Amino acid sequence: MNATLGFGFVVLGLSASVFGAAGGAYALLSRRLHLLTTIRQWVWLVVAASVGAFVVMEVALFQRDYTLAYVSKVGSDDTPTLFNFAALWSSLEGSILLWALVLGGYLAAMVVKFRSRRSDPLFGWALVVMLAVTAFFFALMVGPANPFLTVEVPPGFNGPGPNPLLQNHVLVAFHPPMLYLGYVGFTVPFAFAVAALITGRVGEGWLLETRRWTVAAWGFLTFGIVLGAWWSYEVLGWGGSWAWDPVENASLLPWLTGTAFVHSVMVQERRGILRVWNLSLLCATFALTILGTFLTRSGVVDSVHAFADGAVGPWLLVFFAAVAALSVGLIGWRGDELRSQGAIDNPVSREGSFLANNLLFAALAFVVLLGTVFPLIAEAWDGTRLTIGRPYFDSLGRPIGLVLLFLMAIAPLLPWRKASTELLSTRLFWPAVLGVVSMALALVLGARGFAAVLTFGLGGFAGGAALRQIVLATRRSGWRGVVGRTNGGMIVHLGVVLVAVGLAASESYKSDRTVLLDVGESVTVEGHELTYLEAGADVNDRRLRTFALIEIDGGDVYAPAITNFRRSGVVVPTPSVRSGVTEDLFFVLDELPARADDAIRLRVIVRPMVAWIWAGGGLMALGTALALVPGSRRRSVGPLASPASEPDPAERATAGTGAAPGRAADSEPELVGD
Repeated sequence: MNATLGFGFVVLGLSASVFGAAGGAYALLSRRLHLLTTIRQWVWLVVAASVGAFVVMEVALFQRDYTLAYVSKVGSDDTPTLFNFAALWSSLEGSILLWALVLGGYLAAMVVKFRSRRSDPLFGWALVVMLAVTAFFFALMVGPANPFLTVEVPPGFNGPGPNPLLQNHVLVAFHPPMLYLGYVGFTVPFAFAVAALITGRVGEGWLLETRRWTVAAWGFLTFGIVLGAWWSYEVLGWGGSWAWDPVENASLLPWLTGTAFVHSVMVQERRGILRVWNLSLLCATFALTILGTFLTRSGVVDSVHAFADGAVGPWLLVFFAAVAALSVGLIGWRGDELRSQGAIDNPVSREGSFLANNLLFAALAFVVLLGTVFPLIAEAWDGTRLTIGRPYFDSLGRPIGLVLLFLMAIAPLLPWRKASTELLSTRLFWPAVLGVVSMALALVLGARGFAAVLTFGLGGFAGGAALRQIVLATRRSGWRGVVGRTNGGMIVHLGVVLVAVGLAASESYKSDRTVLLDVGESVTVEGHELTYLEAGADVNDRRLRTFALIEIDGGDVYAPAITNFRRSGVVVPTPSVRSGVTEDLFFVLDELPARADDAIRLRVIVRPMVAWIWAGGGLMALGTALALVPGSRRRSVGPLASPASEPDPAERATAGTGAAPGRAADSEPELVGD
């Protein structure tokens, strides 16, 4: 029953997507715009199909319907409720099902948001592109990634449950959905970009309409990456949060290009320039989400994050190539219309700093992409197996990151078009003072190493610049000074500073020591007295957990363990972490004691300021949410109106700063609004 009903929903979703996209394209090409209203019905069928298929699979998981091949692979009678629910996205077919659900959600949101624009060709083409993407993912579920295949099961069968690493921490229920909301969310601005290129309405109108969609997608992806780093830190037992793993890099790549886009798009909105660059960034971001999906689900990379099944690999690679070809072709086709009539007048300006920021993000994306895919290319070329590890990424990525921190400090303080020396000295003075104080304080507290100390200094500089903007905004507008894209972005900057400083401290000043302890024995590590109290075991039908009780400084007791998941036979370490504002104590059992009174081999990792990384991630999420709230100054440009009503880039290019009438070129940057 579940198999028939679920597959029926998948077929319905594919059919509705195909008919909706084809019908919309026909209406647009034949100029029968009144037919565009019928697309809404197809969209709601797609939404119903994606929700229906998702619900059927969850019901099958909770019913332990092992006649479904997917449930027999990831389900178990003993899996706790939370992990049983999250098992839906713990393997290949279910992850595609979740992708389709999120796509359906974005489609529904688009139809509701733009319900008054249903006969507009720009919105019509955007829906056609969205439905075409949705059709592809439903086609995967009809073909190589069918989640509703059936199998014969013997009486009394009990499945192995999800991958043990995916049923060992609560974050598995939040990290993947957040990533998907980010990945899939970039489909919306991509669809509008393609629609703008097709219709020739390549002014700033479509950007204004989709900017909140872009910021929301970026925010989800950012928070998803931070949650993934936290999951890695808490679960994998190596004591770190980012290993430059190929699948980690796959999520970082669209984040880098997406971050570049959300900055440079402000230049286009304000000055009408960088059109080709912004379209290229946006199309590249969407294409990289598909490439990341290929890396994660094709089986071409070895990673604890990757799915082993490679059946969908060729499909995703072809789709990635099609997206890239379509993007390049459309941008080339509209090349003459995309030419900017303005220019960056002075590199020492807001737009100049944003362009430099963009080039650095693009360079970092290239470094990460090269290090991720080059081993795959080398192996495909002549069978050579290469490993590009952390030294490559750190040596090339760290200098770029430091320069980005510097630009993050000065960019918000620069005016549009041109800055005077006197203006810069006034605005940069207190942020620079905070940067110097931060560096001096770090040295007094024992910080060493050029890169780490410089990170503290630049972090203080950038944090001071962001705080200055927030203080000025709140003085002018009260509590509304912290809402809107500009000032919500400043809070995001503060979060980035916390993440950067936390990463620098936790990586540069960590201590890693392995000790042998008998029962009752104590050892001092980095000023903390650790006492091994006893060993014990916790057994149930699902797993056997063997733990050691470690007392810290005569107070709290922590229990690192080794967990044997009985259904799959997989044994994984289960770290125990004492988190604090200044440092974390991270305990890992290296091996099981043969008897309860035997000595244990305990790995103790002390990492300063790790909590700052998670706090920074939370602050970035808060800033993104505030950036989505309309500010008090908002242009009333009709984004989906006719081309004639869109802002004239030539007018923007000659309008001084582009600020409100009467503002001088070197007046205080706009602090309120979006």
